[in-house]
Amino acid sequence: MPFMELKGLTLNRKLQKILRSVKQDKILFIDGKLPPVEESELIRRTMEEIDRKFKGIEICSVDGYRSEKAWGERIKNYFATTIFGINTGFTVIGPASVIKEIRKDPSKIELLTFDKKKRRR
Repeated sequence: MPFMELKGLTLNRKLQKILRSVKQDKILFIDGKLPPVEESELIRRTMEEIDRKFKGIEICSVDGYRSEKAWGERIKNYFATTIFGINTGFTVIGPASVIKEIRKDPSKIELLTFDKKKRRR
């Protein structure tokens, strides 16, 4: 999902759109990192909606730039994100009933899912 698709929405509409997709057992790869406030609000709302059918979400965000980059690169990335609104990185969000585990290290993300054939409902 392109971040620009979410950018113009209010917080409420943005979270509704994300939760609607996740409840349909879709795994979202959002081109851009959710701000910490939005991520925590998403988790809070998810906790309110957990029931027998919806088990919750798994979420992982990755920064678009790494700390070992040169000082000039870090300054450029800072201006891109704060002044121009360019959101680097990405966020992975999916239903807990589909995603078994998300492993994150500085250079990659591993996403492990459940085998639907072996799952019992």
